Amino acid sequence: MNITKIKGIFPYTLALFLNAFTDLGHKIIIQNTVFKIYDDQTQIIYTAILNALILLPFIFLFTPSGYLSHRFSKVSVMRYGAFAAIIITLLITYSYYQGWFWSAFFLTFILAAQSAIYSPAKYGYIKEIAGVRDFSSLNALVQSVTTVAILSGIIAYTVMFENSLSGNYDNEAQILRQIAPLGWLLVIGSIFEFILTLRLQSCGSASDISFNIKKYLNGYTLRKNWILLRRKPEIFEAILFLSLFWSISQVILAAFGAYAKSTLGIENTIIVQGLMALAAFGIIIGSVIAARLSRHYLHKGVIVAGAVKITLMLILLPLVHTLPLIGLIFFGFGIGGAMMIVSLNALILSQTPRTHLSYVLSGNNWIQNIFMTLFLVLTTLFAYAGWDALMLFYAMFFVSLLLSTGAIIRYKEYFIWLIFERLLALRYNIIPMQTHNVPSKGAVLLLGNHISWIDWILVQIGIERRIRYLMERSIYEKQLVKPIMRLGEVIPISARGAKEAFKQAQKCLQSGEIIGIFPEGSISSDGEVGTLLHGYKRVSTDSEGVIIPFYIDGVYGSLFSRSSKRHTPSRTGFRRNIRVIYGEPLPMNSEPQTVYDAIISLKETHGAQ
Repeated sequence: MNITKIKGIFPYTLALFLNAFTDLGHKIIIQNTVFKIYDDQTQIIYTAILNALILLPFIFLFTPSGYLSHRFSKVSVMRYGAFAAIIITLLITYSYYQGWFWSAFFLTFILAAQSAIYSPAKYGYIKEIAGVRDFSSLNALVQSVTTVAILSGIIAYTVMFENSLSGNYDNEAQILRQIAPLGWLLVIGSIFEFILTLRLQSCGSASDISFNIKKYLNGYTLRKNWILLRRKPEIFEAILFLSLFWSISQVILAAFGAYAKSTLGIENTIIVQGLMALAAFGIIIGSVIAARLSRHYLHKGVIVAGAVKITLMLILLPLVHTLPLIGLIFFGFGIGGAMMIVSLNALILSQTPRTHLSYVLSGNNWIQNIFMTLFLVLTTLFAYAGWDALMLFYAMFFVSLLLSTGAIIRYKEYFIWLIFERLLALRYNIIPMQTHNVPSKGAVLLLGNHISWIDWILVQIGIERRIRYLMERSIYEKQLVKPIMRLGEVIPISARGAKEAFKQAQKCLQSGEIIGIFPEGSISSDGEVGTLLHGYKRVSTDSEGVIIPFYIDGVYGSLFSRSSKRHTPSRTGFRRNIRVIYGEPLPMNSEPQTVYDAIISLKETHGAQ
């Protein structure tokens, strides 16, 4: 089904666009006013406080907002929220005309409180109007619309703000009076949003659950969420990684205006906001890259790659003083950030049981907001103590270094494999096939043809579980090879030490791991499948699990094979096509001839295409 045919999709997505566009518009106006009037530490302090005011309602209202979204119709919550936005934006516009800067500043908190209550309902409505098949597509559309609204709001309100300053100004009040007509755009946006919500139809039913104010105030709900979050260490670590990334981002955005004004000599808000907006464009591109790199499975190496990229960008930011290069740094920062956040969010969703998902996601958002607010408070305190933007940049570099180090420690194996995969992808188009035949857990013995020096990388690419290979000790002991093989927990084997190697591999199988062996014993010199040696049976004996046969097709004739002639059976552009086909499970006690026949069957059925 085409998601454009979903009833109410257009008023719904347009309402979301106007909601984000209007909320950001007021923030941009206040932030640009601070930029024009204040310098250095004072500008950093006020910008950090402004950003914190936006985050605080999401911290204190996450439980009541979730309750309202469950207790009442989500459409009703959105309608009342949109109507409240009309009242708030009218007060904001009145403050502009009166030149009441601190009133407009504080109303940022009120507008954010409206967003905090509105948010669970507007995202929960996705599930009400989309079926199972369209849920992912509609969710992606909503995220895209929100991102476009944010970018549009930054650009549109910054350009209008700069063009509205027609005269001289000495204080905030004079600026607000000059740009006061922009307030009517906020009001009009809220009115149209309210009208659009009137066109929405409620598809879900209201609940009769009650809100226990006592449990909310004494922290019972918080403790319940905390226990669920800590239940799986990998989920909790993913939340911490996300929280650190968004916290670093908040500090950089809070400090960059002062840095641009004092160090780069930029007075135009269009340039400052435009440079920072490039990070949002980077997030769009980074999301596509993350999806591409995880097309076979959720590749955790992408998390490390994103963290490393962020750290590299923060190294360069204080050292570069030309606008195009600064723009590229923000763009690269956004790409690295998206590679992290897309992968980490997917990890949280995949690892969380469905019954606990709503609690974990709300707890995830709560912790992220806590971290961001804490970092902004620290930014304010350090700026008050005399730290300038440059010192804050270096502080965030060290935080990102800790983030990268933690990610590397947690997912180093995946990161190493990602490097190998990307290097091979420069020359080869590797296509894993029938990976569903490889069990997601339990003991697995992978047996297949040995056609090149890179077979061990090729077999791993389509499988999320890490494979422990048996490798000839003479190759394992080579100076450049050994550190990498040790990291991959490869089991070295030799004629003298075969018994110990087989014993270690058998223990791995008994622990439910996956072992890879090339039972021919050597790389084929003619591209054909040779006789399978019986050695693997010493590993599979008395082990529970299955044997998965595989066949590697298309690599013979390449630089890494033992072919005397170089030839390419098929190409995608300038890259050689290589396919790895995984067969159906065989009993662990299967004889070599049975395994051989299964490999040959894969070759005849899928090979040489």
